[in-house]
Amino acid sequence: MNNLTKANLPVPAPRSSRPEILAEEIIERLTYRIGKDAKVAKPHDWLTATILVIRDRVIDKWMESTRKVYETGAKRVYYLSLEFLIGRLMRDAVSNLGLMEEITNALSSLGVDVRVIAGLEPDAALGNGGLGRLAACFMESMATVDVPAYGYGIRYVHGLFRQQMADGWQVELPETWLAHGNPWEFERQESAYEIGFGGAVEYVSGHDDQPRYVWKPAERVIAAAFDTPVVGWRGKRVNTLRLWSAQPIDPILLDAFNAGDHIGALRESNKAESLTRVLYPADATPAGQELRLRQEFFFSSASLQDILRRHLQQYDDLTNLAEKVAIQLNDTHPAVSVAEMMRLLVDVHGLDFDAAWDITRNTFGYTNHTLLPEALESWPVPLFERLLPRHMQIIYAINAKILVEARKARNFSDAEIRSISLIDENGDRRLRMGNLAFVGSHSINGVSALHTDLMKVTVFADLHKLYPDRINNKTNGITPRRWLMQCNPGLTGLVREAIGDAFLDDAEKLKPLDQFAHDRAFQEKFAAVKRANKVQLSNLVASRMGIKLDPNAMFDIQIKRIHEYKRQLLNIVEAVALYDQIRSHPELDWQPRVKLFAGKAAPSYHNAKLIIKLINDVARVINHDPSVRGLLKVVFVPNYNVSLAEVMVPAADLSEQISTAGMEASGTGNMKFGLNGALTIGTLDGANVEMRDNVGEDNIVIFGLKADEVANLRSDGHDPRAVIERSRELAQALSAIASGVFSPDDRTRYAGLIDGIYAHDWFMVAADFDAYAAAQRDVDTLWVNPSEWYAKTINNTARMGWFSSDRTIRQYAKEIWRAG
Repeated sequence: MNNLTKANLPVPAPRSSRPEILAEEIIERLTYRIGKDAKVAKPHDWLTATILVIRDRVIDKWMESTRKVYETGAKRVYYLSLEFLIGRLMRDAVSNLGLMEEITNALSSLGVDVRVIAGLEPDAALGNGGLGRLAACFMESMATVDVPAYGYGIRYVHGLFRQQMADGWQVELPETWLAHGNPWEFERQESAYEIGFGGAVEYVSGHDDQPRYVWKPAERVIAAAFDTPVVGWRGKRVNTLRLWSAQPIDPILLDAFNAGDHIGALRESNKAESLTRVLYPADATPAGQELRLRQEFFFSSASLQDILRRHLQQYDDLTNLAEKVAIQLNDTHPAVSVAEMMRLLVDVHGLDFDAAWDITRNTFGYTNHTLLPEALESWPVPLFERLLPRHMQIIYAINAKILVEARKARNFSDAEIRSISLIDENGDRRLRMGNLAFVGSHSINGVSALHTDLMKVTVFADLHKLYPDRINNKTNGITPRRWLMQCNPGLTGLVREAIGDAFLDDAEKLKPLDQFAHDRAFQEKFAAVKRANKVQLSNLVASRMGIKLDPNAMFDIQIKRIHEYKRQLLNIVEAVALYDQIRSHPELDWQPRVKLFAGKAAPSYHNAKLIIKLINDVARVINHDPSVRGLLKVVFVPNYNVSLAEVMVPAADLSEQISTAGMEASGTGNMKFGLNGALTIGTLDGANVEMRDNVGEDNIVIFGLKADEVANLRSDGHDPRAVIERSRELAQALSAIASGVFSPDDRTRYAGLIDGIYAHDWFMVAADFDAYAAAQRDVDTLWVNPSEWYAKTINNTARMGWFSSDRTIRQYAKEIWRAG
């Protein structure tokens, strides 16, 4: 047993939370940990000192949580994700510990504004969009609902990229969030593991004459652990986010250095460090593909070695692994873990292949986040075999086991066999990571009801036929602590005043707010909070971009990753059509509207980057046209991250959730906006379906084709040109864009983008345009009646409690992990 279960270790006395004591501790940390006199301390010094004081209180609860797991033998959950978009941590930790008022008063007594220093904390550049933010919400909720958990990921030095605009074009710059260190993290020198690549596999005879295989990698790097505590609500539990940093075994080749090859002497260091520098390196080249695969194996192998080490430290036996350990794969990025677990169990720990397969399958769960085939990663077999030769052998063995079972027990046809095979034989042979994650897990879950249903009939139809009990649904959620209490204190205070504090511990207890939906006095207070949030966003836009916004206008916001299926293009084309209408009919009673966009495009995604440029080009024309009379503005806010979302979400009047039906797995931005009192305009896609069911059809604006209608239209033959010719407003808007009205410096800039709509309209921009434009005019009509508008938005806030990630995690814990 581990020493933690044997020794009677002294437990520190509880720390005082009185403001005067906190102030003394902040001065002490400032003096002795940072080396600054309070008289000359800068804001970033106060920030670090304050974090260190908060961190000490977190550590007390962290150690208490760890001891409890060892003492009770509770099942641990391990969440493997290539992204954790955790955002700033100080306010999150202070709020969840219930110390916000005390810390604010302590700093105030020292002449420091907590809001100023909190704004200096860098966003951790550990993710891109919804996948990473979901992982962060889940980590916080696991701690909140008392599920012992570790999150495992990569400690990216630069993350995705910092987005700037140059003449309206996206420019990618390195993110430098770690430039001055990270006071929240702890390096764990004892938790370091060798990770191999390449080499060969040797056969050896085991003691029982069973064949044994030994992988002899040609390259090795060290995975070093850095731990960050994750605080649950009211500090009930503190879990661990463990991130891996790559380090070379030999940091410098001295022989080469002394021979004058000063650059070459560092090649091993550079090669290792490249593994953890950038999130999603461009994979358009063979070198980029290899780096992506190396990253995924690096963090998966380190995590599994760590999990098995911890388990054996406590139990001395791997046969009970599935009883004490649950591993959740967040999308296909960690799917190689299935093969790595088999290698560790069979080659390193000597288990029989079939026994190892049972343990592996019963330990893993897999969350699928996409129906897009290109996002269900696949790797060229030669690349995979060269980089991970032993894993390729194991995958072939797993594949044989699965295909023989399908043929003999289920009488699968040749077409069905090809569909479920781990190897795609169409064209160049590729390894299907989605199929590997599916067959290697006992549970495969979608993230909304619609997405889960579509999985069964599209990407995993034949695997579902083979294993009909594995697919289940766990609709995504968001943590209400960050996405209501912290980002929208004005609304939180108003709700507490109206219905009490019960919702702070259970978001579903927001429902009593429904009774205030038509209360005029409450509506006025609700509107005042919204306007204050819009003023805050207006100030941010003015300071960053020099653009003045009218807080009385409708703030129509679409913030998410830039992708054609998310249809920022539909939004901006409709803005062009609206612009034409405002100019053509100035006598009509147009409602002032600000269309705000934010999001990053993948560096190699040409059309997504072109859409960003189009938004900025349209904005430049519309915003400077006096004939619009301020009735319409378009703004693209650069460098979207968690902190920017925390300002934009509470300020939204209208939430744009307009993806092509059947292509968005869930969405969580829709939930954040709804919780903060925005009206949703959207398709019946992803979690929008369940949002409609929860908030009521009258409190959401739904338009456009449904998922089955999109599929039928594609298969039956969609004629977008005929659709465009029937829609005067659409035809004129597309003509204006294609002919260079918004790009006089390059008249043909958008010709190809618009040609794609005419030629195939894969994302149904033309097909849905008229319905979308009509829905927007319905929104205008509703906006004119504030009483009706605020009744609907109050209903949204009151009925969004079901979308708490606490509910989602409880479902995972009960139905998949059997933990907590």
